[in-house]
Amino acid sequence: MSAWVLPDHIADVLPSEARHIEELRRNLLDTARCYGYELVMPPLLEHLESLLTGAGAALDLQTFKLVDQLSGRMLGLRADSTPQVARIDAHLLNRAGVTRLCYCGPVLHTRPGAPHASREPLQFGAEIYGHAGLEADLEVLMLALDCLKVVNVASPSVDLADARIVHALLKGVPLEGALAEQIYAALAAKDGSELSVLTRNFPPSSRQGLLALVQLYGDEKVLLEAEKALQPLPAVREALLNLKWLASQLDGAKLSFDLADLRGYAYYTGTRFSIYAPGASDALVRGGRYDEVGAIFGRNRPAAGFSLDVKALVDVLPARPLRAAIRAPWREAADLRAAIASLRAQGETVVCVLPGHESEVDEFHCDRELISRTGQWIVTRI
Repeated sequence: MSAWVLPDHIADVLPSEARHIEELRRNLLDTARCYGYELVMPPLLEHLESLLTGAGAALDLQTFKLVDQLSGRMLGLRADSTPQVARIDAHLLNRAGVTRLCYCGPVLHTRPGAPHASREPLQFGAEIYGHAGLEADLEVLMLALDCLKVVNVASPSVDLADARIVHALLKGVPLEGALAEQIYAALAAKDGSELSVLTRNFPPSSRQGLLALVQLYGDEKVLLEAEKALQPLPAVREALLNLKWLASQLDGAKLSFDLADLRGYAYYTGTRFSIYAPGASDALVRGGRYDEVGAIFGRNRPAAGFSLDVKALVDVLPARPLRAAIRAPWREAADLRAAIASLRAQGETVVCVLPGHESEVDEFHCDRELISRTGQWIVTRI
């Protein structure tokens, strides 16, 4: 095999796309900062038990594992940054009140999440700790929408769900082995036949509720249908009321509901959302409430947030034009070098044309040039 061939679903990012990704990253972090979110940079690898806190089997299977040659302990290359940020909130910051944190860095997956997905997403996320009310859920959802708006994602649509509905219907039902994962998969696929087989030995009330969920997706009418079709359990009632309130606050947003949706990480404990956009094969953003995520770190407090892959954003956005630049000759003259330095200090891109390379094309569109006129270096249009 050639030395330059990369592993499957791993790719180099070339200049134009790399610039686009970097510009998006800055846009996203600046938007989070405007909401009061502070940037943190957790490490790419750490002890395995810390990375897999509350995440379930799905994240375990997605995590690359290796042995630390200094300690002999198992390490993991992060597949998701949320457990790391929960650790930072719990142990390094340990603030009493509300904490807002954001991050942007690579994560690694053992398998791609979709047929053409990267195994090295660039994960951006924002998380708010310390507030149990719906105000925090709404804030992260509004921030997620503003992040997509600032990078010009067209016509995003929000799909809402609540993990408590399925959890309430399964409460008290003995789930052995992989049965829970099979049920979640059948619910996500809206496979009523498979779900009927999997729940054949369940109590009638739980079985009927789970089978009803398969049909409970669509517009806001779904919430009214759910009130009639599902058991009047406290957790179910609260979840439906929360979804109604969130929907009422998102005036003008395209909304849908999928009460059977449990896709994503297993640590979600309350409201969940996915945001889609034309041209995307899967959700661009996933988020919600995950109050148990800090439990293993000894600080079990309210938390909500979202994450997205910056690389996936590039796939649904138009390619950006080459960056405008100034072409300059290469000479040893001090006055030329001073003129170039002055332009660069003003934020201009100045590309010096090396001898013999006058016609080469690269990442920059040189629409101006630096020329000498009457003893002065001036910029003119090409």
